[in-house]
Amino acid sequence: MRLGLFGGTFDPIHIGHLILAEQCREACRLDKVWIVVAKEPPHKRGIQRTAVHHRLEMARLAVAGDSSFEVSEIEAQRSGPSYSVDTLSQIQAERPDDELFFLIGGDSLVDLPTWREPDRIAQMATIVVANRPGSTPETPPSSVFGPDSRPFQHVTIPPIGISSSDLRRRMVEGHSVRYMIPKPVQAYIAAHKLYPAASDVSPNGG
Repeated sequence: MRLGLFGGTFDPIHIGHLILAEQCREACRLDKVWIVVAKEPPHKRGIQRTAVHHRLEMARLAVAGDSSFEVSEIEAQRSGPSYSVDTLSQIQAERPDDELFFLIGGDSLVDLPTWREPDRIAQMATIVVANRPGSTPETPPSSVFGPDSRPFQHVTIPPIGISSSDLRRRMVEGHSVRYMIPKPVQAYIAAHKLYPAASDVSPNGG
């Protein structure tokens, strides 16, 4: 199986995440994409986050009915920081016949050399970089990753200027997030009052 792994905090998951995952799935001819919800992202330690069980459920609602996508609890069940190299190592051990693809946004490419054991990440999986039109970030030099690293693959995706932090701010301020978050996820947020003032943001009216 050609398996894509798309990790993140997903607080909350939004259409920008889904577009990135779908465009990479199509471009790389992936059989399945796992949405890997991080319990404790290493680069966001100390930052208050929505409980992981809520973020998992929002992700499940976002991809419900699409057999090409699946939500993975592999990092949510692990104690301590969610290091990508540990996730890939575990999946590779459990699914040795799968060909792994690691999906990241173009903005993450610059920081990739600072992640834990980036050379092992690039050895275990093909790193797929999703870029906005007209932008192809420079791939870090091979010396960062070593001679056994797989070639990077770049995929151009539509320019969707949405971020989870901006959506949280909009909900706190009582602004509409309609069409930016899948409707079932928006309803879940309102029902569980996950973000301050989010209960005032109707999943029908905005």
